[in-house]
Amino acid sequence: MINIVLAGPRGKMGQEALKMIASEKNFKLLAVVDRIIDPNLLSQLDSYDMKETIIATDIEECFRNVKPDVFVDLTNPEVGRSNTLCAIRHGIRSVIGTTGFSTEDIESLSKQCEENETGCIIAPNFAIGAILMMKFSQLAAKFMPDVEIIELHHDQKKDSPSGTALKTAQLINESRGEGAAIKIDNGPARGIEISGINIHSVRLNGLVAHQEVIFGGTGQSLTIKHDSYNRTSFMTGLKLSINSVMNINTLVYGLENIIE
Repeated sequence: MINIVLAGPRGKMGQEALKMIASEKNFKLLAVVDRIIDPNLLSQLDSYDMKETIIATDIEECFRNVKPDVFVDLTNPEVGRSNTLCAIRHGIRSVIGTTGFSTEDIESLSKQCEENETGCIIAPNFAIGAILMMKFSQLAAKFMPDVEIIELHHDQKKDSPSGTALKTAQLINESRGEGAAIKIDNGPARGIEISGINIHSVRLNGLVAHQEVIFGGTGQSLTIKHDSYNRTSFMTGLKLSINSVMNINTLVYGLENIIE
C-alpha cells in the first residue's frame, strides 16, 4: 500500500487524480493540502466519499500529523516549489505535475534530493503519448535537425512555453549533439527561440494540451503531433510515477527516464 498526500485537489488535474487514487487498490489517500478550504473531511468536496481523508491548510502541519510515502503536487510553480522542498526535508518522496519550474529550481531541488537521499519525479507531461512524441522527436532530430515546435494549451495555463515544449527542445538538442543546455526563464512566450529552436505558444479557451513538432528537410517535412483531449490522459503517467518514485533516491526530470 502506498500512502499519498495530494496538494491541489480542487483543480481539474487534482480532481482527476483523486478519482484515479480512489480507483487503485494499492493507493491510499491520507490527506489533501488546500489553502482555501477550511480543515475538514474530504467528503465535503462534491463526488468524493473518503471519510477518513483530512484536508490540511498548512503543509508543514500536514507532514507532522501524517506520514505519507509519496507527496503529489498539482498546484502552481510558486506553491509547488515550496511544497516540494518541504516534502524533501521531511524525507517524503514526491511526484510533481506542476510546470513552470526554472532551470535553477530544478537544479536546487535536485541538490536537495541528493543531500536527503529522497526521490522526486518532476513530469512536464504525464500523458504516455506525449512522452512518445518527445522520444520520436529526439530520434527524428538525428536525421532532420531543422525544427520548430507549436504547443497549444487552455487559456488558464500560466507558463509559456510549456514544460513539454521545453523538455522536447532539450531532447532534440541532445540528439543534435548540442547538449541539454536549455535555459528556462519562464518569461511570456507567444513565439520564442530557445537554443536555436523556435517555440510557438497558443493559449485558447477550449483546448487542453496539444503539441506539434515540425521537422523540415530538402523537399520534405515531418510532423509529430500529440493531443490530450481531457485530463484522464494524464492519469496513467501519474500512476506510473507514484509507483516508480518509491524506488529512486534522486530527482528525475521527465517520464521518458522511467518508461525505458
